[in-house]
Amino acid sequence: MTKSHLELTGVEMAFDTPKGSFIALDNINLKIRKGEFVSLIGHSGCGKSTVLNIVAGLLQATRGGCVLDGHEVNSPGPERAVVFQNHALMPWLTVYENVELAVQQVFRRSMAKQERKDWINHNLELVNMAHAANKRPGEISGGMAQRVGIARALAMKPSVLLMDEPFGALDALTRAHLQDSLMEIQQDLNNTVIMITHDVDEAVLLSDRIIMMTNGPAATVGEDLRIDLPRPRNRVTLADDPTYVHYRQEVLRFLYEKQRKLEKITPRAASTREAASATGEKDRLTQAARA
Repeated sequence: MTKSHLELTGVEMAFDTPKGSFIALDNINLKIRKGEFVSLIGHSGCGKSTVLNIVAGLLQATRGGCVLDGHEVNSPGPERAVVFQNHALMPWLTVYENVELAVQQVFRRSMAKQERKDWINHNLELVNMAHAANKRPGEISGGMAQRVGIARALAMKPSVLLMDEPFGALDALTRAHLQDSLMEIQQDLNNTVIMITHDVDEAVLLSDRIIMMTNGPAATVGEDLRIDLPRPRNRVTLADDPTYVHYRQEVLRFLYEKQRKLEKITPRAASTREAASATGEKDRLTQAARA
């Protein structure tokens, strides 16, 4: 059996509120192999971003934890780069300087000046943005700025690329172009990618696995769907592919049918769990709910 590159074990995340402890995530267990492209999908508020932030080291799980290549994740690190929905570029810096900022932080001592320069240009070329190296974010389109954000993340040479709805704010055509670019880059570099998305077609097109989250509070992994479609993938060819359509229907069925069934069962249990957490009885009730 292939050893896990990244592993989440028994992850629970609780936040203190005026009404007591709010359990956002409950018993998340996930193993990801090196080079896998994994999408997290689910309704808003199901804890997708919380999972991503725990892997990024921006949040520390209340229980359980995250292990990357045998080392516990408890803080941010350059081996885990994040691409946000908003490109988050520094508006006063040029495209080149935005990527240089990340490279300087990670490789200032290990790369010579000319080597760093060549590496920055290489990553801009990967996302087809070398021609705009001297422009500032305000002088380029939103899709181009997002490409620069991806280049900045890739320039850190991360073993894990974390993407929080990276194409959600873009128009359909720009999104399609960036999806195609991401597939090509990921195939070339063999990065492990964890991406949050609300787009079912995007998830099926890009992913090796789709992790479907149950609704919160106390959200967990509802289903883990493996996408067995050959690569490289062509969106036009796949549109009428029966296997592609089947995977798409499986995700939609979970989001819109199985969730309704779960909602009829879980709200009372979730409310009771929150109340118990507020009075210090969280452990007892969590164990009872799993029994």
